[in-house]
Amino acid sequence: MSSDMEGTAGVVDWGQCRPGQPEYTYYRTLLQEEVNAAIEGAQAGGASRFLVNDSHSTMANLRPDALAGRARYLSGRHKPLYMMQGLDSSFDGIFFVSYHGSMSGPRATLSHTYNPLAISEVRLNDVLAGESGINALVALAHGVPVVLITGDETTAAEAEPFCPGVVPAVVKSSVSRFSADSLHPEDAREVIRDAARRAVEGLAAARPPRIELPATLTVRMRNPDLAEMATWIAGVETVPGDAVTVRMTDSDPLRLYRTFITVVLLTRGIAE
Repeated sequence: MSSDMEGTAGVVDWGQCRPGQPEYTYYRTLLQEEVNAAIEGAQAGGASRFLVNDSHSTMANLRPDALAGRARYLSGRHKPLYMMQGLDSSFDGIFFVSYHGSMSGPRATLSHTYNPLAISEVRLNDVLAGESGINALVALAHGVPVVLITGDETTAAEAEPFCPGVVPAVVKSSVSRFSADSLHPEDAREVIRDAARRAVEGLAAARPPRIELPATLTVRMRNPDLAEMATWIAGVETVPGDAVTVRMTDSDPLRLYRTFITVVLLTRGIAE
């Protein structure tokens, strides 16, 4: 399970999901309960072992002792595979919990794609991709299906082209980037439990992400300086006639993902 935070029912502002802010302590409890709801639903579907990779901000948002299912807890900021750290071919399925929409897609609360200060759009094989689509490259590399995604409608729709058949758990309807009509937290957890149960019960028919290889990530940066900096990385090139867009192509989905993450990390400092 890769857990973010912006897709949690009730979360609509950066201050609610940034450590150190006054409201963060309360909203992290809502995230914790949605993560637990996903685990509980998976247990009802027959799953018995879980790894939760905390993938939001400092990546230390959950209470290990409060995790359902005695789940293992992978936390901390320095992860070579970032939001997908810990995944290997031994897993049967992947859950994306509390995910959000992409920076340039349809309206989605707190939309961004890895770093909103540096990246304004990502396309994977010319299809608009949010973090779910990009992260699906790692799932493809290990042959593991993505079977559940929770968040708003945009988040669910953006995952479908890359993870056909993924079970959505829609817990809020985005009104704008900073507003949403959310289910009551208890209702949101019920939706997630039910979707998680169905996702696990359908594992026999689930397949790894559908991404044609070699794959190309086309990344539009916020300004030319960021785009030029990205080309310092081997395999990243500018798009002719476009000063703010770079692209990278690889037949190895894991290597492509790592190249993208390197772009994110390299450009983060100057963007901030």
